[in-house]
Amino acid sequence: MGIIIAAACVTAVGLFVGVFLGIAGKKFAVEVDEREDKILAVLPGANCGGCGQAGCAAMAHAIVTGAAPVNGCPVGGEPVADKVAAIMGQVISAEEPKVAFVKCAGTCTKAKNKSEYTGLMDCKMLNMTPGGGPKACQYGCLGGGTCERVCPFDAIHVIDGVAKVDPDKCKACGKCIENCPRNMIELKPKKNKYAVECSSKEKGPGVMKVCEAGCIGCHLCEKNCPKDAIHVVDNIAHIDYDNCVSCGLCAQKCPKKVITKLG
Repeated sequence: MGIIIAAACVTAVGLFVGVFLGIAGKKFAVEVDEREDKILAVLPGANCGGCGQAGCAAMAHAIVTGAAPVNGCPVGGEPVADKVAAIMGQVISAEEPKVAFVKCAGTCTKAKNKSEYTGLMDCKMLNMTPGGGPKACQYGCLGGGTCERVCPFDAIHVIDGVAKVDPDKCKACGKCIENCPRNMIELKPKKNKYAVECSSKEKGPGVMKVCEAGCIGCHLCEKNCPKDAIHVVDNIAHIDYDNCVSCGLCAQKCPKKVITKLG
């Protein structure tokens, strides 16, 4: 008899909880815009965070609520943006594809070292060591591979002491940029083939003391550019990609050969 009573009690409690949860589920249900599921289905699913959201689900919600643009996914690019825009009933203009590039050419043979380092190979750790790592240049690539480890697309690798980007794999998600303690990785338009592979703000003599491949701020690139697309600011050349036509004259005139053709 006791077993029967116990079974009946358990059954009654189970029924009560089930009914209660059913009613509560309906009463407190949060309505989800069906467009979120549709957008999530067309997003690449990389969950890389390159859009500035926690993941693709968060991005879908942000798009529907107006907190993010329909073309805010850097990984999906124009094809995904077109599908998302169609779901949202919007029309967007095509954006120029971008790619990351590392502003350093200071390889193991070109950049001088001031010390030896035997600890954990991590750029953030290297940057916090006394003197900012073994390389004499305080602006160049540390070569610790942090960018390589955080890249979700296997698009960046440390080669000969310097991180190099594979433009065919890069999706411009920005993960490498966020995790570079030297802030020396930038996005550039993919169609523009030339970039300044140096980030040092030292004057010419100071650059030459620590690296054979540094910009010396000589202004020859600036003087010879037919489109006024490159200027020396803070002792380092900067390319204005809105004006640059990738003619390559700046690279030809650069005495240190730090303006190079990428991809």
